[in-house]
Amino acid sequence: MTDQSLFDLPLTTLDGAPATLAAWRGKVLLVVNTASKCGLTPQYDGLVALYSRYKDRGLEVLGFPANDFAGQEPGSDAEIATFCSATFGVDFPMFSKIAVTGEGKHPLYAALTAARPEARALPGADFRAALHGYGITPTEPPDVLWNFEKFLIGRDGKVIDRFSPDTPPEADIIVEAIEKAL
Repeated sequence: MTDQSLFDLPLTTLDGAPATLAAWRGKVLLVVNTASKCGLTPQYDGLVALYSRYKDRGLEVLGFPANDFAGQEPGSDAEIATFCSATFGVDFPMFSKIAVTGEGKHPLYAALTAARPEARALPGADFRAALHGYGITPTEPPDVLWNFEKFLIGRDGKVIDRFSPDTPPEADIIVEAIEKAL
């Protein structure tokens, strides 16, 4: 997939408007698949803080709700919008619910996972093993492992890095990668 086509993939915003990533061409993007009823949902706080800290320098956090993992994003787009705004004060762009894994995987996530098949984790962290410990059979690489996996895309549209779902937005490995990309 060319860089140009990544920017041209059709998307829909949480309020139903058509969009593409072209609106953020030239920015550093942190693309995150989100869920409202996940143990990792409090990461919205870290994402909001990260966006607030770096948006004036060219970072955009883009949220993509997905119901692919244990039905943890069951709501409608309107319900997701209300939850994100009222509970976490989300002010970064959010998109309509999509599939990030499996047969119906959105082309954006097909491109992201193809570009960066493995996610980086914090030293000693093994979210795949943690899922097994909860009796959950995780996806296999290159698929997204769980909610709140993060992809960092450079200003040129190239995928720079990918971070494990349990890596908080404020983790040094994410902050350092954002600083370098900015």
